[in-house]
Amino acid sequence: MFTLKEFLRSEVVPALGCTEPGAVALAVARAREEISSGELKKIDVTTSINIYKNGYSVGIPGTNGLRGNILAAALGAVCGNSKYSLQALKFCDDECLNKALRLIDEGRVELHPDFQKKGVYVQATVTTDEHECRCIIEGTHSNITKIMLDGRLILNKKKRSRLHHNLRDTNIIDQLNTMTFNDVTNLLDNIDSEDIDYIFEGIKMNMDISLAGLDPNQNLGLGVGRTILKLVNDNDISSLPYKIKAHAAAAADARMSGSPLPVMSSAGSGNHGITAILPVYLTAEHYGKTKEETATAVALSHLTTSFLKSRIGRLSPICGCTVAAGAGAAAGITYLLSKDMTKVEEAIKIHLSNLVGMICDGAKGTCALKVGTGAYEAFMAAMMAIEGTKLEAPQGILGNTLEETVENIAVLNNKGFDKVDAMIVKLISGLFC
Repeated sequence: MFTLKEFLRSEVVPALGCTEPGAVALAVARAREEISSGELKKIDVTTSINIYKNGYSVGIPGTNGLRGNILAAALGAVCGNSKYSLQALKFCDDECLNKALRLIDEGRVELHPDFQKKGVYVQATVTTDEHECRCIIEGTHSNITKIMLDGRLILNKKKRSRLHHNLRDTNIIDQLNTMTFNDVTNLLDNIDSEDIDYIFEGIKMNMDISLAGLDPNQNLGLGVGRTILKLVNDNDISSLPYKIKAHAAAAADARMSGSPLPVMSSAGSGNHGITAILPVYLTAEHYGKTKEETATAVALSHLTTSFLKSRIGRLSPICGCTVAAGAGAAAGITYLLSKDMTKVEEAIKIHLSNLVGMICDGAKGTCALKVGTGAYEAFMAAMMAIEGTKLEAPQGILGNTLEETVENIAVLNNKGFDKVDAMIVKLISGLFC
C-alpha cells in the first residue's frame, strides 16, 4: 500500500500549460536529447485521440497565445528539457518560438491521431541527418515507457497489469483501482507537516494563476472569472459560491490562454488541480480554518479525484474537471465543514448525479466555463450533503454504494461514450467537412 506522501508526489505535481501538449513536448524533448549530433530533419508525432483532442486548440506557454500540439512538438525539439517533466517548455522564449515556427513552416513537423489509441499515448520520432530516436509516453502524461535509438531499444518499462497480485509492485493508479473509498480516506490519518507544506505550495501556485486570470490589465482568456467576480460581495456568505466559481474559472482562463505560470495538477491534469484545490481552499479561508484542516481537506479532494479517475480513465470523453475533480472538491468542502465521511460520500454522489453527462471536447478557452461550473456545483453539493440531503438509490447512474456509482460511470464512459472522442477529433479536424 502506498502512503499519502507517495500519492501526493505522484498524483499532485506542478505542470506548465495543458498537460497534453506538455506530454507531446516532453516526448519530443527526450527523443532529441538522445541524439548527440546531426541537423534536425523531421519530427513525427502520433498521439491517442484523447491527446490529439485536448491539445488541438489550447494555448502553449511562452508563445504569445499560439496554440496546439504541433507547436508543442516543435518547441520540444528546440528548447524542451525532459528533466523538468511536464514543465519541459519552461525556458521557451521568443527566439525558441521563431525557430519552432520555422520548423513548422518548412514542413518538418507532422502530428497525427491514431484512432485505435485511447488514453495517454504519445509516440515522438525525431530524425537528424545522422540518427533517429523514438520516445513513447503512455499511461500517465510523464511516463516514458520506451526509447529506441537507431532501431536499438535503450529503455523499456513494461506496463504493469492491474491484476498484479503484489500491490507493492503496482503503480498508484493501479492500486487505487482496487481500493474502496474507505481505504483511500484512511490515508489521511498519516498527513504530516511536510505534506501540509507541499499542499500549500499547490494552493499558492493555483491562487497565483487565478489572480492573473482576474487581473483586468492582463486580459487573459475569455474573462469568465473576471465577469463572475463582479457578482461577489466578500462580506456576504451567499457570494462564496460565486467567488469560488470566479477564481476557478479565472485560473482556467489564464491557463488555457497559455499563461507562463505553472499550476499544481491533480490526477494528471492542471484544470483538475484548479478544480480540486481552489474551492476547498477558498471555503477554508472564508470559515477561518487552520492550515492543517485546510490541507487535510485539500488532500481528500486530490484523493477523491484520483479515486474516480482510476476507474474512469486518465483521459476520457467525460469532462474530468467538472465530474472527477468537482467531486473531489465536494468531498473536501464537506469534510472541512463536517468531518463526517458519510456526508462526504453523499456529497460526491450528489455532484456526480448532477454533472456526469458533461463531455470533454478538448482543452481550450471555453474550459474556463466548465471549470467554473464544476467548482460552483461542488460547493452546492457539499452544502446539500451537510444539510442532510440523501439520494435514494439506486436511480440512474447512482448505485447502492459510492463504489458502485463510480463503476457505473466508468461503464458509461468506456462503453457508452466509446465513440465520442473519435467523433470530436473528426469534427475539429474538419474530416466531416
